[in-house]
Amino acid sequence: MRVATPIELTEVERNRLVRIAESQTTEVRLARRAGIVLLCADGLDNKTVGEILGVDRIAVGRWRERYAEAGFTAIEQDLPRGGRKPVVDRAELVRLTTQSVPEAATQWSTRLMGEKLGISHSTVSRVWKASGLKPHRLEAFKVSRDPKFAEKLDEIVGLYVSPPAHALVLCCDEKSQIQALDRTQPGLPMKPGRAASMTHDYKRHGTTTLFAALSATIGTLDGSVISRCEQRHRHSEWLAFLKQIDRETPKEKSLHLICDNYSTHKHPAVKTWLEKHPRFHIHFTPTSASWLNMVERFFRDITTARLRNGVFRSVPELTQAIDEYIVHHNKNPKPFIWTAQAKDILEKVIRANRRLSSKQNATLH
Repeated sequence: MRVATPIELTEVERNRLVRIAESQTTEVRLARRAGIVLLCADGLDNKTVGEILGVDRIAVGRWRERYAEAGFTAIEQDLPRGGRKPVVDRAELVRLTTQSVPEAATQWSTRLMGEKLGISHSTVSRVWKASGLKPHRLEAFKVSRDPKFAEKLDEIVGLYVSPPAHALVLCCDEKSQIQALDRTQPGLPMKPGRAASMTHDYKRHGTTTLFAALSATIGTLDGSVISRCEQRHRHSEWLAFLKQIDRETPKEKSLHLICDNYSTHKHPAVKTWLEKHPRFHIHFTPTSASWLNMVERFFRDITTARLRNGVFRSVPELTQAIDEYIVHHNKNPKPFIWTAQAKDILEKVIRANRRLSSKQNATLH
């Protein structure tokens, strides 16, 4: 007659198994296995233990044997399952994803790739996730071709990182064509389990242009914004904005304005006015590099926080909303701190240009 393998537990092992068997948070299968071992250690046979716990006696015998051979580790995890392991050529999957496109499409989906390689779409998804691949996403970019890029980059980053003494650094730009949009039907408010909603179509009630100067100087006007709204954005409106900056900044401070290359910023009338006001120093960002201007970060904030989901029935209502947002911002302004080094940015741009050049040469040949 076959005799069941006896189980002997130390006090530490028993206490551990009791905690697991009585826990309300342990996996049910692990708690059941701990209970089997405890009853077996009390001297009960497999059949009796099975009747008490509602488990087949063969299963009781299996876990008794495993615990006797390897201890707690043997009951904590299941043995590897049988069956053929799926064979996935990860390198080929990654190569196809990054270096090819499917027929009549611009990017791979998990199901298209699964059909191509004869594997499940969930397997493709796991490999993509492990490899950091997201074929459905596309990021926009533009590398500056400005011949004086490095010079302008050093100049602007230098103003951010180490501004001149007794001076203010102001990041200036205009956000044009801000539309006063009204929805054709009232939106539904957010509630638990449902996002707020608004109609996809809208009524246009005109546009406005926001002129803004964001202070990038720590200690003086740090993070605050000087602004005005105008119907148009010609050189005359830009000149009026410069005069406003002149009025609202300390007279003893020299002003370093960071602007893009928009033609109104270089109009002869603007140049004439600047010559008469020597405390103004204009620094232009490189062509196609407006991301160097920190006021763009402020424009993103006002767009996402106030404009994108707003409903405006007239241009004055839109202008009032913009003014209220800026007043609120200026009550507790927080400056954006520039941390990127000019040399790191320049190295990245050089790599991008080199890569683009190789792509263009490959296309030509």
